[in-house]
Amino acid sequence: MEQVVPRSREKIPATAIDGVHDDRSDTSREWNPDDGLNWWTNGFWGGMLWMMYHATGKEEYAQAARISEEKMDQCFEQYYGLHHDVGFMWIPTAVADYRLTGNEDSRRRGMHAANLLAGRFNPVGKFIRAWNDGANDTDTRGWAIIDCMLNLNLLYWAYKESRDPRFRQIAMAHADTAMEHFVRGDGSVKHIVEFNPETGEEVCDYGGQGYAPGSSWTRGQSWGLYGFILSYLHTGREAYLDTAKKIAHYFMANIPEDGLIPVDFRQPAEPVLYDDTAAAIAACGLIEIAGAVPELEKELYLSAAVKLLKSLDEKHCDWNGNTDCFLTCCSSAYHAAKHNHSLVYADSYFLEAILKLRGTDFLLW
Repeated sequence: MEQVVPRSREKIPATAIDGVHDDRSDTSREWNPDDGLNWWTNGFWGGMLWMMYHATGKEEYAQAARISEEKMDQCFEQYYGLHHDVGFMWIPTAVADYRLTGNEDSRRRGMHAANLLAGRFNPVGKFIRAWNDGANDTDTRGWAIIDCMLNLNLLYWAYKESRDPRFRQIAMAHADTAMEHFVRGDGSVKHIVEFNPETGEEVCDYGGQGYAPGSSWTRGQSWGLYGFILSYLHTGREAYLDTAKKIAHYFMANIPEDGLIPVDFRQPAEPVLYDDTAAAIAACGLIEIAGAVPELEKELYLSAAVKLLKSLDEKHCDWNGNTDCFLTCCSSAYHAAKHNHSLVYADSYFLEAILKLRGTDFLLW
C-alpha cells in the first residue's frame, strides 16, 4: 500500500488558501522580496510540530519539524533580508529542537540567530532596531516595535547557553525601554516607537498595524502581555511581572461579552473586524501570569484565558479534517486588504495555550 505523505510536511506555511497551506519556501512562487524564506512567521509551523512531538513523543513530528529548520539555513547564507524577527524564526525551530533533543546543529543555528539579533541593538537608545529600511527608502534606523518582546527570549536562551551576560543585558535593556516608552498609563501599548538613532530620544509613535496613532492594536497588547511575563520568567525581575499584569488588566477589561477580540480595541464599531491571533497570544500570556501570581489571584487570569479559548473554539475554529488550519478570523493589520483568514501563528499560539492548560507544554519561548 502506498504511504500517504501529509501535504504540509515539506512546506513552511504562513496561511491557508482554500483550506490548503501555502509554502513560503516554494521558490517557484513569485513572492515579495521580503517574503519567502525570510518571512517572519516561518518558525511557527516547525514550532507546532515540536509542540506535538513533546506532547506525544512521536518521532514523525520531529522529522517534519527539522525540514523547516534546515531550509532556513539559506537565510543565514543570504543574510540580506533578516530582521529582528529572527527570534520568531529560530526559537520555535532550532532552539526548540536543541531543548528537546540536544541537537548540536540546532544549538549552532540558535546561537547564530541570537548574535544577529544582538547586533541590531542601539546602545544609545537601548532598543533593538526592528526592520531594515522599507519601501520608498523609509528610514527605520530608529524604529522599535512591541512585537520584539517575544524575540528577546532568543537572547535569554543564548545567555543561559553561553553565560555571556551581553545577551541578557541587551534583552533587559530593550525590555526596560519598552516599559518606559511603549506601555501607556492605562496599560494599552503602542505598536511602533521611533527614536533618534544618534541620541536615543523618542521622536514619535505610529499606529502601525492598528487603527490609528493612539489606538490600541490588540495583537500589540498581546505581544506586550505575553512578552513581559516571559521576561519575568527568564529574569525574575518583578517590574516585568507588574507590567505584564498592567497590560493584562487593560486587555481583560476590554474583552467583549462574546469573547472575540477585534483587530483594535479602539476601532470604529463598523466594520466588525476580528483578530484571533490576539486572543490566542493573550491566552498564552494570561496562563503564564496565573502561574506566577499568588494563589488568590490565579483564577482572575486563568478564567480570562479560558474564556478567550472557548470563544475561539466555539465560534472561529474550523475543525474540518480536510483543512490545514483551524482559526478562521485573523487579520494581519486593521488596514490590510484582507480579513477573516487563517494565519499560521494564530494556530500555533492556540495550540500552545491548549497544551499549557493540559500540562503537556514546554516553555517554547
